[in-house]
Amino acid sequence: MTAEPIALRDHLIRVAADLLATQGASGFTTRAVAQAAGVQPPAIYRLFTDKDGLLDAVADHVMTRYVQGKSAREDLDPVEDLHAGWQTHVGFGVDNPVLFRILLERTTPAAWEGRQVLERRVQRVAEAGRLRVGEDLAVKLVAATGNGAVVTLSQLGPDDRLREALWEALAAAILTDVPAARDDSATVAFRASVPGMSALTLAERSLMVEWIDRALRGAARS
Repeated sequence: MTAEPIALRDHLIRVAADLLATQGASGFTTRAVAQAAGVQPPAIYRLFTDKDGLLDAVADHVMTRYVQGKSAREDLDPVEDLHAGWQTHVGFGVDNPVLFRILLERTTPAAWEGRQVLERRVQRVAEAGRLRVGEDLAVKLVAATGNGAVVTLSQLGPDDRLREALWEALAAAILTDVPAARDDSATVAFRASVPGMSALTLAERSLMVEWIDRALRGAARS
């Protein structure tokens, strides 16, 4: 693709993203995008095949910008960083409800990068001994409660007390203040350190992670 089509493609994506944000899904048509961009509709089909192709491109564009602004802060306390990331996610969804729904429906390279940022945040909490559940479960719970908070707040309207209450409920489920003998935070912290044990082979590290995960699942059922 030459420089001119690339520039036109980028222009159409930015125009389409702005149109979605201001007009909503009902106002998002290829004709409307073409008119706002100052081009003929065939240009969109030539570059994106169809409306869904354009939506995929918009979703990746928006998610890329979002991920660039939510990277894990290694200089922050791990729990504070996780809290900040969760609040950023919820705030973005509430401020951009139409785009947020589209992002939930589509898997893009940027969405995968965003998942990695979340996984790193949770890993840092585990390494600090502050996680009471396994990392995989914690990642799923953080993502699920964040998305649920967006839906709830979008329906009920902005409510800082409800938003913070939802975070507190999540924190109570996955975090621990002081590792105690009867919880699994120490085990979770050890599990988080296993991938970095270079003295072990990859197979040995994988087997150790499997054993620890099995022990954590057993403890959760007891």
